[in-house]
Amino acid sequence: MKIHSTAIVEPGAQLDENVEIGPYSIIGPDVEIGKNTIIGAHVVIEGNTKIGEECHIHQFCSIGAPPQDWKFGSEKTFLVIGDFNSIREFVTIHRATAEGDGETTIGEHNMIMAYCHIAHNCKIGNHVVMANAATLAGHVNIEDHAVIGGLSGIHQFSNIGAHCIVGGASAVVKDVPPYTMASGNHAKLFGLNTIGLKRRNFSDETIRALKKTYHIVFQSQLLLNAALKKAEAEVADTPEVRHFIEFIRKSKRGTCR
Repeated sequence: MKIHSTAIVEPGAQLDENVEIGPYSIIGPDVEIGKNTIIGAHVVIEGNTKIGEECHIHQFCSIGAPPQDWKFGSEKTFLVIGDFNSIREFVTIHRATAEGDGETTIGEHNMIMAYCHIAHNCKIGNHVVMANAATLAGHVNIEDHAVIGGLSGIHQFSNIGAHCIVGGASAVVKDVPPYTMASGNHAKLFGLNTIGLKRRNFSDETIRALKKTYHIVFQSQLLLNAALKKAEAEVADTPEVRHFIEFIRKSKRGTCR
């Protein structure tokens, strides 16, 4: 381990092999950090926080602070961050309230750019990109490979679907279905994220099936339940189409339209 002489690592903290801690950083007693993870200068990591392997947390981040929620009563709650994450300057990530499973979780291979905020009880999947100053309110779920544009705000309890893209400076107050593009204040849908799907090697057949599903659900003038049933009956039954339909069917806030 390479721990700078000015850093404070409190007794009880568990640091795996080859962890680096930069100048003036503070690591709390209940923190676990996996091997080969690098912590930059002036970083504060506190609470019941577990960070995986091969992460890089840059300077001036605040990780594992208590949630900004009046209901929080100092219960034992958690923040769990997976492997291979890049967390850039001035990012704030809060541990959970006691609601649900009591965890804020971040998966693997994510890029969290400077000044982003991830609030309590959020669930972030894998390969997610949050551009500069994107902010998540509490209980937001983001599925794999989603991209959140800079300066965008996501309303609490919203869900962001897999492989979708949210344009910069958007205000998202409803769920964004997977594989789509959303932008604006308040955010509206602008079709499928076709370029993103092609870059991730989705087949032409899958993209055509998703386009047909999108057209039936959002452009056919049918009521939502009827449109979903029509899509199930008329579109090829692929995992992506099923996920698209079930995401919308299970939405509690409603989806962007």
